[in-house]
Amino acid sequence: MTEHLKAIKEEVLAYLKTKEEELRANFGKEDRSVFQRTIETAFKSVIKGNRISLHRHEQEKLMEEIITHFLGFGPIEQLLKDPTVTEIMVNGPRQVYVERSGNLELTDITFYDESQVSYLIEKITAPIGRRISEFEPFVDARLSDGSRVNIVRSPVSTIGPLLTIRKFSYNVLRMEDLIKSGSISASAAEFLKACIVSRLNILISGGAGSGKTTFLNALIDFIPENERLITIEDTRELIVSRKHTVPMETRPFNVEGKGEISVRDLFKNALHMRPDRIIAGEVRGGEVLDMIQAMNTGHEGSMTTLHASSPLEALDRLEILVLMGSSNMSSEVAKRQITGAVDLVVYLTRFSDGSRKVTQISEVVKSKEFAIQDIFVFDESSKSLKCTKTRPNFYNKLNKISGYVSHDF
Repeated sequence: MTEHLKAIKEEVLAYLKTKEEELRANFGKEDRSVFQRTIETAFKSVIKGNRISLHRHEQEKLMEEIITHFLGFGPIEQLLKDPTVTEIMVNGPRQVYVERSGNLELTDITFYDESQVSYLIEKITAPIGRRISEFEPFVDARLSDGSRVNIVRSPVSTIGPLLTIRKFSYNVLRMEDLIKSGSISASAAEFLKACIVSRLNILISGGAGSGKTTFLNALIDFIPENERLITIEDTRELIVSRKHTVPMETRPFNVEGKGEISVRDLFKNALHMRPDRIIAGEVRGGEVLDMIQAMNTGHEGSMTTLHASSPLEALDRLEILVLMGSSNMSSEVAKRQITGAVDLVVYLTRFSDGSRKVTQISEVVKSKEFAIQDIFVFDESSKSLKCTKTRPNFYNKLNKISGYVSHDF
């Protein structure tokens, strides 16, 4: 955009900001033409005052940008509509990155200044009653379409306001899609199906962006339809096609610091709702203790995800979180609770090319100390998941309940 067009847009925006309350009151009661007529009036006034001549397409482009500024998401509106973009990262006003197919790309999109980014942040947080300031410089929020937003401002950020938007995907990947893409082998998927039907407790672990939630969503399809399933999430991401599913979601505190509903609150309530299985989108705090106890007291077949750098490290992290949830529990008791509850750890890896694959499926050995036994391991030479030929200790249970038979064990 040329400098004179930029100057016109800034002047029109300044004029419209003085009429913002009136515009917002009118828009919604009447159609888009109300807003457009106001913008046209502002244009004519600014252009006449500066004696500037604009082509029709330049005027239409500026008008659309200004409408988007007030009613949409400004410069990133087009990215939110782009189905190939999975994540948007605004690093201050001058730098916007996106993720496509697992890879980061720098866009040519910029904001005019920090105030334009701050205006967008205000539009995101105001409808949900959240406030961001130098005393509360970061906030998690959600857009109306389910997309997750993390916001950071000064003094935490030194380059201007930061936004990270993970777009909500309606394109749900099923297990057959993951097999076709090479994320998991058909034999490993069949093994996991038998584990789920046989009500084994499964922990899905991996680094950030490794596809844990996507994989959990695919595994849920294997749960028998006659079971009552309760899902617990901070922000709803699981898209479950089963009929008898009860989704529950946390709620942050309001501007007065009240009304918060935590994951732990939802866990405690879920136990009174006659669940056959409880699925937690992710555990990261004291609620792990509630999850482990639920697995140990009649809610077998439950699943959750956890950030970790290996299957064994996932168990170590579980121990730390369990101890956080109970100041009276010893490390020895925590280990015993975890090994008694978790049967299987599935580990996912995000590769440099953006692909996400299952790289380990490991049995949790029932012992005093944490130990695992690999059932499937990713083979670097063939770039595929291979069976280790090690028969899991629960193999007879799989055979008896699900009829699973494998010639690999």
